[in-house]
Amino acid sequence: MYRFISLLLLILPFFVSAQTSSGVTVSGMIRDGNKIAIPYVNVVFKAAKDSSFVVGTVTNDEGRFSLAGVKNGNYILEISMVSFKTIRQPFTAGTLSNFLDLGLIELEEDAKVLNEVKIVAGQSDGVSARMDKKTFTLANNATQTGGSVLQAMQNIPGVTIQDGKVQLRGNDKVAVLIDGKQNAVTGFGSQTGLDNIPASAIESIEIINNPSARYDANGNAGIINIIYKKNRQEGFNGKIGLTTGLGALWIRKENLPTIRPQYQATPKLNPSVSLNYRKNKMNTFLQGDWLYTQTLNRNDFAQRVYDDGTVINQQVKRNRTTTFSTIKTGMDWNPDDRNTFTLSAYLNREKILDRGDIPYFNSDFSVRNRLWQFLEDEVKYTATASALYQHKFVQPGHLLNAGFNYTFHREDEKYFFTNIMPSFTGEDSFKLLSDEHVADLNLDYIRPLKHGRLEAGIKFRRRTIPTDMQFFPGLNSPLDVNAGGWADYKETIPAVYGNYIFESNRFELEAGLRFEYVKVEYDVNPNHNTYSSDGYDYTRPFPNLRLSYKLSDKNKISVFYNERVDRPNEVDIRIFPKYDEPEVIKVGNPTLRPQFTKSIELGHKLTWNKGSVYSAIYHKMIDATITRIATVVPGNTLIYNIFQNAGESRNTGGEITYQQDVATWFSFNTGVSLYRNTIDAFTINNRYPVPTQYTMPRESITSWNSKLNGMFKLPKKTELQFSAVYLAPDIIPQGKIGSRFSVDMGVKKQVQNGRGELFLNGTDLFNTLNPRREVRGNGFSLISTDYLETQVFRLGYSYKF
Repeated sequence: MYRFISLLLLILPFFVSAQTSSGVTVSGMIRDGNKIAIPYVNVVFKAAKDSSFVVGTVTNDEGRFSLAGVKNGNYILEISMVSFKTIRQPFTAGTLSNFLDLGLIELEEDAKVLNEVKIVAGQSDGVSARMDKKTFTLANNATQTGGSVLQAMQNIPGVTIQDGKVQLRGNDKVAVLIDGKQNAVTGFGSQTGLDNIPASAIESIEIINNPSARYDANGNAGIINIIYKKNRQEGFNGKIGLTTGLGALWIRKENLPTIRPQYQATPKLNPSVSLNYRKNKMNTFLQGDWLYTQTLNRNDFAQRVYDDGTVINQQVKRNRTTTFSTIKTGMDWNPDDRNTFTLSAYLNREKILDRGDIPYFNSDFSVRNRLWQFLEDEVKYTATASALYQHKFVQPGHLLNAGFNYTFHREDEKYFFTNIMPSFTGEDSFKLLSDEHVADLNLDYIRPLKHGRLEAGIKFRRRTIPTDMQFFPGLNSPLDVNAGGWADYKETIPAVYGNYIFESNRFELEAGLRFEYVKVEYDVNPNHNTYSSDGYDYTRPFPNLRLSYKLSDKNKISVFYNERVDRPNEVDIRIFPKYDEPEVIKVGNPTLRPQFTKSIELGHKLTWNKGSVYSAIYHKMIDATITRIATVVPGNTLIYNIFQNAGESRNTGGEITYQQDVATWFSFNTGVSLYRNTIDAFTINNRYPVPTQYTMPRESITSWNSKLNGMFKLPKKTELQFSAVYLAPDIIPQGKIGSRFSVDMGVKKQVQNGRGELFLNGTDLFNTLNPRREVRGNGFSLISTDYLETQVFRLGYSYKF
């Protein structure tokens, strides 16, 4: 296996392209010694190396000038006017700000020598030159075209997928945004739904490991921002597409006896449409996606061994059918050049049907002790309405943004269980209804400066989630009927922030501070058999700092520091037990408190004409670490999984990303991440269903992962891409997960003069993704291997008009 991996490292490099930048807009105002504006002054940019003309303009009647599209490099700024002395000053094009204001420049007959001017220009590649954000365009990811956003992220450097969650540098505390905002589809402060969002709807994905103060403080691992497609071309235009596919073509491991068949040849269907009409001052857009998929979502074979000698062999098989419908629509109105109004709506319906079988056998499989069959019928509705206003001041890049965002999200879950025992059969069920209301008000101000910009803003959030749980027990039911009832979650968060960016020809500085007040109230049914009403509040500053030094135009080092928080989400404190399987029960914990993180990072980037290498080392210190702890009650085989604050933990590591355009027909990128996760020893009490103490010793492991991919540009507008991912063993709560390895391949071809595109791809070609887990609790150990569906083949077509 290791020789195979080494060979792949040589032949399957990784490629993900980034968004390009159109440069920076430079503005200023020219007056004479009496502070009177001077119109028609010549403002010219010349190349520093040979004084050749690059771009130029003249001032308007107000003495103001603006030049757009200034690229990275060294220039001479030349300002000339009849009867005034010509001013010539060098400046360097940097990388931080899209807009620069040179301020007031005075022309006098005895003109003074002005200070050197530094201007920021745009540059972008696989790893952004700004070093604080990496942007990846999904159109170039041929191996995952037609899949979900979660699947598309699998090949992004620094990102790993574990148990359906995205991890950055081995940490799943990631804040997921849609178009820069939190959304109920992906979770407020958590991450959900990523495996159902079609990648066809997405333009790009941004990875922000060290967010600035203008972002919410939640998410210590960083931020993933999903950018939906939006076309602004003049006239009527759009794109239609259709993707189809099949998964689970072969049975990876036969079922245990006496249960229903596992899904095979699972169909996938994803039609999509994107429409846009722009004329004069109005732009309207509509995007629709429908996803239908059957999936062998889980196929976990496990053995539980208890300290008293009891051995249980089991299989958790889950056949899932999902339909996911999304409409995103809106309009932009520009009454004049200074003001823009945007109204948009996002509507989503997600329907999930899970049919599962869980047989329990004795140690030698001679006796089936129990068969648990279940049906989960879950529907989620999301409706988001947004109103945005932007005012552009006379100075380019000088902006005032105001926005209001309201989200309604309904979670309607029904569970039906058939409990087949040797002497009886029981029929149990429960129903959960949860309505989430979120209102966000934002005000942001951006002011370009001579050497950078100033950002400031305020935000207010009010979030309420009333939840109701009803249990309907059958004969000899294991359901805890007294754990039902109602609970109300209420969250209030006002915040204010300021951020300052500065750049000279050698130094870059970004310093920000966000103040956040959080008040959480959690009211529960007074008759609940374990928990009572609880909540928390805090007022806390969250600073961020980035300092960079440019060794040269293409060689830069940076130091980052920030503080972040991970607030428990409502489902983490939800008091109601959830029987995902009958003998492993998930329960929330209303006494759960936020975890706070301090992070420091040192990064270095070196670029050259056709490539770059980015390296970083980092250290995170986490207080009140949130983790899920499994315990058993003495005399019972039921396992209760409950979130707890486990004390202090640390995450230390490093990463290297290297990309190179080898030839016009071949480019590659490869990345390696190495990290060490450590959790100090701790003791907790799981209160549900009865107080149970658990002590875990200090736990630590060093893990790593590698991603690589190669892009080949073949004749006749055809591209071929290979991808390979290796994940080394890692720790999970109370245990570890084994190594994982997969190879993907995709090919796409442009047809119809570039308007049409055909693609074919396959994931996990060798069917090697079968995660193995080992868990040790109080009085038991569990070893499991999941043979879920990971190999999928897709065929698709899209057409732009």
